[in-house]
Amino acid sequence: MHFVAICLDKPNSLDLRLSNRAAHLDYLRSHSRTIKTCGPLLAEDGETMIGSMLILDVPNRQSADAVLAEDPYKKAHLFASVEVRPWRWVIGTPV
Repeated sequence: MHFVAICLDKPNSLDLRLSNRAAHLDYLRSHSRTIKTCGPLLAEDGETMIGSMLILDVPNRQSADAVLAEDPYKKAHLFASVEVRPWRWVIGTPV
């Protein structure tokens, strides 16, 4: 089952994001079978990272929560909010 996670950073936390980015990217790469696609959400300027979006392929919500809980960004308390929703792939090919 697929889940989409929308994670919004706390205000004025770009330095915290950048200081944990390498560990975050390593974590994502180590879960490439579970995390099907992901990337930063951007501010209106199209450059400044303000959050993250991930699509996970896991058996249930508890598994999605478990993967997200170990993300270095989560452990660094970067996010002001995390919304996780079941999601159905319609267009494009799941990777």
